[in-house]
Amino acid sequence: MTPDALRSVVVTGRRKGAGKAGAADEPFRRVDVEAIALKGKLNFQFAYRFAAKVTHRNLLPEEAKAHLAELMDSFTQAQVKTVGAEYHLALGRDAKWSVRKSVVTAPAAREAGEHNRRKNYILPEGKPIPFLIRLGVMARDGRVISAKYDKFRQINRFLEMVGDTLEALPAESEERPLRVIDFGSGKSYLTFALYHFLHITQGRSVQITGLDRKRDVIDGCARIAADLGWSDGLKFETGDIAEYAGATSADMVVSLHACDTATDDAILKAVGWGASVILSVPCCQHEVNGKLGGHPGADLPMAALRPLLKHGIFKERLAALVTDALRAQRLETAGYQVQVLEFIDMEHTAKNLLLRAVRRTGEPASVGVRAVSEYAAFRDFWQLEPYIDSLMRRAED
Repeated sequence: MTPDALRSVVVTGRRKGAGKAGAADEPFRRVDVEAIALKGKLNFQFAYRFAAKVTHRNLLPEEAKAHLAELMDSFTQAQVKTVGAEYHLALGRDAKWSVRKSVVTAPAAREAGEHNRRKNYILPEGKPIPFLIRLGVMARDGRVISAKYDKFRQINRFLEMVGDTLEALPAESEERPLRVIDFGSGKSYLTFALYHFLHITQGRSVQITGLDRKRDVIDGCARIAADLGWSDGLKFETGDIAEYAGATSADMVVSLHACDTATDDAILKAVGWGASVILSVPCCQHEVNGKLGGHPGADLPMAALRPLLKHGIFKERLAALVTDALRAQRLETAGYQVQVLEFIDMEHTAKNLLLRAVRRTGEPASVGVRAVSEYAAFRDFWQLEPYIDSLMRRAED
């Protein structure tokens, strides 16, 4: 069997009297092994399942082979899945191993091939993922809870968007971990997903901080991180975005559904830190809504826009678009390349646009000059002095 053919291994049935392993001599009860792509190379991810936590380790094929052989000295069963077959290994009373093979049917083989070819298949359905189980998105058998299926899709969509920015992040360093701040983390579904993706799937050393104003929510997230054994790299703090002083730098800043101008505060922090990647899903754009059409006697063609401005629903949607266009263009003036992406389907929420900003490198100065000119023209057309503009001008001064 070649390494490329192996899909997964599940090792169970710890032998009585087998050597202790793990923290405080607690033995892990099961090991799940999965083939993953890590930095363009085939690796095998080992998940060691204890009574109340899971730890992970990524190994190259030869190392994984030796480690699996070592594990089998302490267990009595293994389920091995390859692209074309499944094998069940069992240790009999005579201390001899029996092997039962079953051929994978054609549809199942095609499904396996599609799974391996899917570029952004981040969190698979049907495989138990500890943090999703702990957050109530998955059942213990890996089945996604029906009421949480939209959340499951949202998490995967978010990780796909993060995955496209990996090359923009600083290279791995032994001197410091990758630093990530999640402003307005709330219940932190995506914060936990980000840690899982960057640390466990990608193998990066990371330090992620989730910030939210609700103490009870933050305390609950901290308990879950401790239960998962993630407390060293995933921390939660209570505080306000605008007043946050818990960091002096960050490589990635996330702000999902921070209300109204809190999104601008998060963007300002990120730009000030020189973050390589900024991911923002704005929400509740009230500020510009209150300023649109405020100068009816001006020379600019506001009269032509009255049909949009006199109806509350139209004005609210227009204000949201204008606000986020201003934010995207202001990020370009600060040296970022910006994409506006659909985060989740419109049927679930109208607040579904994500601004993905990646710091530009090696581009001519004319790019920044053009961005400033376009920003000023757009802002002046709408006769606005947006909050983000005043914030960033003060920071630049």
